[in-house]
Amino acid sequence: MNIALIGATGRTGRLLLDVLLQRDHHVTALAREPGKLGTAANSPAVRVVRGDVRDHDALRQLVAGNDVIISALGPTTKEADLHTRTAEALTEVMRTDGIRRFVGISGAGVDAPGDRKSRRDRTISWLINRLGGAVVKDKPAELAVWRRSGLDWTLVRPPRLLDTPPTGRVEHHANESTSQTSISRADLAAFIADVAEQGLYRQAAPFVANSGRPRRRRGIG
Repeated sequence: MNIALIGATGRTGRLLLDVLLQRDHHVTALAREPGKLGTAANSPAVRVVRGDVRDHDALRQLVAGNDVIISALGPTTKEADLHTRTAEALTEVMRTDGIRRFVGISGAGVDAPGDRKSRRDRTISWLINRLGGAVVKDKPAELAVWRRSGLDWTLVRPPRLLDTPPTGRVEHHANESTSQTSISRADLAAFIADVAEQGLYRQAAPFVANSGRPRRRRGIG
């Protein structure tokens, strides 16, 4: 599969790039500083586009010829609406290039239509959205852009991310929040790759977290 990757130099993005290469995909990575991609940049399966999501020309180069767009773009306090503006730019570029599939990372505190959150998680979401400021508001606005797009999008909603080794144990649900409160970035990266490969959760925002059960690679969702 030909995959365009945004956020490839971030903590989750670097792990995701490694997973995609291990699974024999061809990756086009967007990076302001290609040197931060490490040895992966030297792989014959990696094409690097220098630039960032603010550059529409770079986005057009990024998506051209790819089957799926994946974003591991992290939050930033410097640009509170970065994810919303990126979604707006991407939907335009994807429509122009005839690319329909997008997989991105949102957050467990984001609410979506049809959610069946526990009382605990409803309270947490309310507090996050009430007290989190402009950066927190960016995520629901991003979801709204994708829901309006008509494209085949997925926004995965993880809880707290941990820089710990992969466990291979992941639980995920379409609308019902998980019972756990964290996930390792490595497990999240593997799940994102599963979603892209298998076409899971189209036009949905699933919850995902670590659990006590082994993660199934095939036929999940």
